[in-house]
This record gives sequence, C-alpha cells and structure tokens, in this order.
Amino acid sequence: MTTYPSLCMIINGERIAGGGRRTHTVMNPATGEPIGELPLADPADLDRALEIAQEGFRIWRNAPAAQRAAVLQGAARLLLERQEDIARIATMEQGKPLAETRIEVMMNVGLFNFYAGECQRLYGRALVRPTGTRSTVMHEPVGVVAAFAPWNFPIGNPGRKFGAPIAAGCSVILKSAEETPASALAVLQCLLDAGLPSQVAQAVFGVPDEVSRHLLASPITRKLSFTGSTVVGKHLARLATQNMLRTTMELGGHGPVLVFDDADVTRVLDTMVPHKFRNAGQVCVSSTRFLVQERLFDAFSAGFAERAAAIRVGDGLAEGTQMGPMANPRRPEAMERLIGDATKQGARLLAGGERLGNQGYFYAPTVLADVPISSAIMNEEPFGPVAIINRFADEDEAVTEANRLPYGLAAYAWTADNKRQQRLAREIEAGMVGINTAMIAGADAPFGGVKWSGNGSEDGLEGVLACMITKAIHEG
Repeated sequence: MTTYPSLCMIINGERIAGGGRRTHTVMNPATGEPIGELPLADPADLDRALEIAQEGFRIWRNAPAAQRAAVLQGAARLLLERQEDIARIATMEQGKPLAETRIEVMMNVGLFNFYAGECQRLYGRALVRPTGTRSTVMHEPVGVVAAFAPWNFPIGNPGRKFGAPIAAGCSVILKSAEETPASALAVLQCLLDAGLPSQVAQAVFGVPDEVSRHLLASPITRKLSFTGSTVVGKHLARLATQNMLRTTMELGGHGPVLVFDDADVTRVLDTMVPHKFRNAGQVCVSSTRFLVQERLFDAFSAGFAERAAAIRVGDGLAEGTQMGPMANPRRPEAMERLIGDATKQGARLLAGGERLGNQGYFYAPTVLADVPISSAIMNEEPFGPVAIINRFADEDEAVTEANRLPYGLAAYAWTADNKRQQRLAREIEAGMVGINTAMIAGADAPFGGVKWSGNGSEDGLEGVLACMITKAIHEG
C-alpha cells in the first residue's frame, strides 16, 4: 500500500525541506484531512534555482541528441515501473480515480518516448541562392524555461512542462501546484534517475505570485510556459512582456459540443457523458455547453441525465469509483454559485445539483437544461461536474453560439454529414476540434487554444519548437 511521501523542493538534485521555511498543508480531497506539509521557497531558494538552471542550460544545450533521447526514454521506462505508486500518490492528493491517474502516467510515457524521437529530428534547412550564396536556417534552444503547472493533471502537466524543454536542449524550473506536489516530484525523480543532469530541471513551490514575479523578472529566464486560468494567464503574460519572454499559454476553455439531428444519440451519450465527468469536470478541454438540435433535444437530455445520475462517486482509491471528489474546497463552492444562479434564472435541473456526503469535496454529477444565455455558467468556465444542454434550430445558430465566447480551446461536433463536418472544422474557432470523437489529444499532435484560451502549443513537434528560437545564417 503506497503511503504519501514526505514533501520537498528539488534544486540541483537536492531534496530541500525544513530550514524554517513557510509551509503549505496538502489535503486529501476525499476526506478533507491533511496528508503532508510542503516547504515553500524563499527568495534565496529561487535565486539558487535560477543560478543552477543557467548552469544547466550551458550543459544541456550542448548535449548530443542521443543523450537527450536516452534520458527521456529512460524516464519513460521508470514511469512504467513506478506507475502504480505514482498513480496512487496522485489520487491521494488530487482525488481523481486510480483508473484516470494510471492513464496520466501512460500519457507521460507516450509523450517522453515521442519527444525522444523528436530529439533526432530537429532539422534546419539550407537555402541556396542563384548567385551561389547560401543561407542556413537553424533551431536552437531558447534557454531557461520557467514553467507553471496546475493541479488538475498532477502527473501529465509536469510531464508536458519538463518534456519539451528537455527535448529541445533547455533547462527548466517548474512550479507545480501546491495542492499536488508529490506527483510532480515523482515525475522529476524519474528524469533524474534516468540520467538527467541535476542542473537541468528544478522543482520549486511557493506563494504563486511571489514565485512568478521572481522568476519572470530575472534576466536568466528566457521563456514562460503556463497552464491555468485565463485570469492568471493574462497576469503572467503582462509580467513576461517586461523581459520580452517567449510564451506558451494554455488557458481556460468552455467547450461547446454541437449535436446535429443526424447523429447517433446513443453513441454520442456513451462517449460524451464519461468525457464530461472525467476528473469531476476539472479539465480545460472538458465538454461543457451541449448544443443539441431540436429534434434530438428531449431524448438527448433525458439520456444524459439518466447516465449522470448513475455515475458512482466516491474515494478515487476505492474499487469501482467512476468520479472522485473535486480537488479543493473552492470548487464545490463555485458549483453552488454557478448552478444556483442558473436555476434562479430559469434553468431546469435534470440531475445532481448538490454536495455529497459530510466529508471531502464531493459534488454530484449535474445536468442543466434550457440555461439562459445571461447566466454566469454560460459565460464562465465552470470547471466542475456540470453539463449544460441547450437547443438550436440550424447550423448557423449552433456555430454562432459555439463561437460566442472569447474562449477557443476545444470544441466537439457530432454529425454524419461529411460536408457539414468540413464546414464545422473550418468555422469553429478553437485550437482543437473533435468531429465524432472526444479524443483530441495525442503525443504527436499540437495541444493549444486561440483567443482567450492562449497561444502556442504543447505536445507534437510544435511543443518542442516552442522551446527553440529560429536563427538564419547567411554566407557570402
């Protein structure tokens, strides 16, 4: 039986704790009870992390591609060996069921193995002129990356933040979420145990605004990589402009799902209901606004509510749990505010709408129908286990509503009409669009949004190139 580990920061391979530092209490969201004390960085810790990372960049930028690939492949093997322990730790501190945290480990395995291959394929190109001169286009690592990861994917998000810079030849300082530190530390430990030089990757924790201001103000930092809310992302982007840092910003979403009357209702429900309530809806690409053509609306709404009510909610470590608690006490409070506002404005509550149990942060899978467009939940990312089902008459109306908000991360559409599929792929404003599928992410595919959902991409070749600069060399 895995026990929750003692917590620390890792700087230059050294596990740092104590020393009179401030601490953050890590809670088990299934019980609401404390499980660990996390040391928080002071300015001296951050300065040391920056100094070590600068040294790490000098080392790693010159490391052969084969060496970078070997580290990533070795870390992937260690993740596989340690899968069960890492998954259990993540469930203890974040809440999602073990089935989901095991998948997160495998997500990192796939990503690290893919990036290991990309290390060997970071090609430039030669431009030969008619005059006999030649120009060469090269890609070089950008430098020290300051990376910030949220709590909703406690294994996968750190994997993304470490993987791309390491593949590119950068060094990285990660500040992962204080709610879920042990998962991030476990990922870093796999990389270090696989032979990553200790100077190349650091893990620090602290008061978020203090850490971000300190790291982004330093001339050592050359890139910001952030995953989190749009509000915080805009704040960090403003800080990044002071030193003209390169940025990759994966921010909030409010994923529309367009269901046309030629779709197979059973197939849509069987696919999208589990997708909606994965990680209790605490997913940036979660399906949120279900826009259903009028002829299918009643059957779809009834089927969705029936499936939602049947979901087994409980401790993520318990056998048979399909949805765990929310990650922290702020999330049930947000659900009560958003759902209460919607029902007051006339939305119909078809399932859920209440807290569950007398301990932990559990909230029932919830379904709302006919939700007024003026309600807060139609305009703010709910980030919780609530599905909104509204109706539409025709394609133009559906696309207009899908594009109404300033978010553009993920969108989904279900239709059997091939020409409509092509139109929707072109017209929907989102960085990722799933047509007749909920699978919109893969190690080899770029992951990112548009509008207020951010800029740049993680994963795929694009994720590595986002950690590199392009240099043109001209020879006479």
